[in-house]
Amino acid sequence: MTATVDPALAADARSERRFFLALSLPALFIVGLAAILPILWIIRQSFLTTGGDYSVGNYEKVLSSGLTWSALVTTVELSLGTLAFCILLGTPLALALASARPRVANMLMAFVMLPLWTSILVRTYGWLVLLRRDGLINAALTGSGLTGEPLPLVYNFTGTLIGMVHYMLPLFLLPVYAAMRDIDANLVRASASMGATLGQVIRTVILPLSAGGIFSGSTIVFIYTIGFFITPAVLGGGKVNPLSIRIERTLSTFQDWGSASVLGILLLVLMALIGVMFLAARRLMARDKTGTAHA
Repeated sequence: MTATVDPALAADARSERRFFLALSLPALFIVGLAAILPILWIIRQSFLTTGGDYSVGNYEKVLSSGLTWSALVTTVELSLGTLAFCILLGTPLALALASARPRVANMLMAFVMLPLWTSILVRTYGWLVLLRRDGLINAALTGSGLTGEPLPLVYNFTGTLIGMVHYMLPLFLLPVYAAMRDIDANLVRASASMGATLGQVIRTVILPLSAGGIFSGSTIVFIYTIGFFITPAVLGGGKVNPLSIRIERTLSTFQDWGSASVLGILLLVLMALIGVMFLAARRLMARDKTGTAHA
């Protein structure tokens, strides 16, 4: 038996949606222009030569360079590494916060969110002070006898990854914590009462029900870190060169707007592909969940 909807109520709902859409149109128009016009300008610049002629020479030069593909690989490696550590560190932390008493959870969440209230530049230079050869971490390691000499923790891939994980962990934690907090505690108690161990409860109840939050946090982390610039520039010390660093050097050193625009388009295409992949994976997960529920 299907429920019938009052035509008057349906008309009121449509009228309300049109009213709110009309209210948002000016803002949507401004945001759309601010997003689309720069992209169109970059596309135009990518085909312009230094003489003002249109050509695909910039694409041939950039895409045939080994430095471009090396920067692309570095970009993906940094994003994947940051995502992996955020999942490994953030998921247990979100579970601990969701299991804690509200007052304790709010206090711990405030400490977790504290890095977001500080400038990324300040935080990055803070890690530089901590990780350099004469920094606090190496001083503690050598002073305690754990290492015989200072470890190379900065001006390399490791230092860059540490700084990026520190920045992205709170952003990953927020949707995961929200998803785990909304899990019905009775489901966990029922699983435990039927003899499930803590590991089995986490694997069969908590993680499947919080998969949406983990997926959302992973999407935020991966796409956001693709365009990171300040952290690789400071903590990488010129040895870690993702696409964002390549774009800056192409402009600052060679003043080559055409090649920099091609690199920017490559970065946009990479973000779009990753976004489509995440959306497709999420729809597939939702379809499998629906099929399982019907079965």
